[in-house]
Amino acid sequence: MVYSYYPGCTLNTSAKELDKYARLSAEVLGFTLEEIPEWQCCGAVYPMGADEVVSKLPAIRALHYAKTQNRPLVTLCSACHHVLKRVNEDMRNNEELRKIVYAYDNDLEYTGETNVLHYLEVLRDYVGFDILQEKAANRLKGRKIGAYYGCMLLRPSSAMQFDDPENPKIFEDFIRAIGAEPVLYPYRNECCGGYISLREKKKAKEMTRKITDSALQRGANELITACPLCQYNVEKMQGNAVPIYYFTKFLAEALNIEEVLGD
Repeated sequence: MVYSYYPGCTLNTSAKELDKYARLSAEVLGFTLEEIPEWQCCGAVYPMGADEVVSKLPAIRALHYAKTQNRPLVTLCSACHHVLKRVNEDMRNNEELRKIVYAYDNDLEYTGETNVLHYLEVLRDYVGFDILQEKAANRLKGRKIGAYYGCMLLRPSSAMQFDDPENPKIFEDFIRAIGAEPVLYPYRNECCGGYISLREKKKAKEMTRKITDSALQRGANELITACPLCQYNVEKMQGNAVPIYYFTKFLAEALNIEEVLGD
């Protein structure tokens, strides 16, 4: 199976490992991530203004390209996934927006047809966690891992439709499939304060401390996330209170991928 793939800016810079491990794992699991050509930055923040059309165009172009290939569009970064999913819903439901977009670029005749998937959804719904469990040669037995969802994967739930925003389980099911023990803790789906960390460092530090304290109290030795901003913010604000990694690193370890085990 071939998927159109939108990596986004951060996966080409500070979050290269998130991208690298995902691509290597996809090869082992039998699917291909084909990077869309000439993609542009999604903006990382969903434009709330109804008349903010120009800032939505990069996402619309990516969605439109995937449509022309008759493929789902896969993302890894929580922010990219959030923007693409919500802009896709806008294009599906807002006729006035579609008219304005078409006026900007009459090649962008698009009405929200593309299925936007997070990489975790590919693992769950197309590969299957049962198949992943069979292929995980390097079982992570004994590892106690807490999933950190953050906020962008889950909310608003009406648009994202990713998992239950109050009691999600896809990350925990993933952790079980790679042979580790998932640790449930109260702050796993709360905001880390990433978008206020420059202006309100004290508040962001307090928010991340609640996350790491909560995970430690429930017995987590490590955290995993899909969000580069969350990974950076939790690590920077809390040091090594609880190590936080990209989920694709543990996926590649479980699949016994040599390039990762040697890192």
